[in-house]
Amino acid sequence: MSNSTFTSRPGAVGDPPEHYGNPFGEQRALADGESVVELADRAVITITGPDRLTWLDSLTTQALTGLGAGESSETLLLNPNGRIEHAMRVIDDSETTWLLVDGSQREALVKWLDRMRFMLRVEIADRSDDFLTIGSFGDVSLPVAESNGVPLVWNDSWASVARGGHQYSRAEHHPAATWNYRESLVATDAALNEHAASGSLAFEALRIAAWRPRFSSEVDERSIPHELDWLRSAVHLNKGCYRGQETIAKVHNLGHPPRRLVMLHLDGSEGALPEAGAEVSLGEKIVGTVTASARHFELGPIALAMIKRGVDAAETLAVASDVGEISAAQEVIVPTDAGAEANVPRLPRLGAVKR
Repeated sequence: MSNSTFTSRPGAVGDPPEHYGNPFGEQRALADGESVVELADRAVITITGPDRLTWLDSLTTQALTGLGAGESSETLLLNPNGRIEHAMRVIDDSETTWLLVDGSQREALVKWLDRMRFMLRVEIADRSDDFLTIGSFGDVSLPVAESNGVPLVWNDSWASVARGGHQYSRAEHHPAATWNYRESLVATDAALNEHAASGSLAFEALRIAAWRPRFSSEVDERSIPHELDWLRSAVHLNKGCYRGQETIAKVHNLGHPPRRLVMLHLDGSEGALPEAGAEVSLGEKIVGTVTASARHFELGPIALAMIKRGVDAAETLAVASDVGEISAAQEVIVPTDAGAEANVPRLPRLGAVKR
């Protein structure tokens, strides 16, 4: 059971609500800034103390030491091998750093951060029960909570490449170019009845269409940021050392990510959608899995999938579903040759004969 406050609204289906009876209409309204979506599966963690930003900067992938009051950022916590362990959406108010995370990260992230304090002047607190997280697009007026005089609003930078980041996608028109998404923290007793609501299915469809990765959907135990084109917003390639940095540098400069995120345009003739975890095949060979799927009000049935890097981008794939295999055309997010940005020339083997 979630902490949703929207489940009592007329037509609400699911807890938290997946839709209110008109998923396509809710997508349009959400994208146009005419409704909001309650994100009841989110958590809020705070870090206070004078060392908070330098400490967090030393642990994670993004440059955070210069983050100003009210500014937003995004950062990842990696394991020593460069695999993604946590993803954090960051706001700072000059006294407190606010981490907006998926609810599945809540307990593990708080415990890990608390263990890593050592002698530094930082304090960790779980504030999830004090706030609701509300998603919206554009300038929707909400009763946003404030801290130290700063509205607690996280503005997503996915619309363009963040300073110090890198984009692997070569799309002429990136679908996130108009992505003006934000997450606002409001008090749990805030009055929101005057705001039209869209369900989680509406937001998920818009997210998939914008190629926007999410920790609880696209990340598994093997994921590295390169596979998701997440260097675009959450990794600073020229900052100081942090855990997992060696993998970030090696794959980006010298190697290639072993897998790549792709958007799939699904054959909708059977009216079925694959579930997360559904196998993606090329002929008789399984080449990946679906991470998320949705019916988009303009694009039709779509999905994000993680597939092997070497799969030809022109190949039509097959996705498993309850009604049999669904044909799927690829839209490239991470190219098959992503990485190797240093372009180091190959040296001849020692002793090789020159001709």
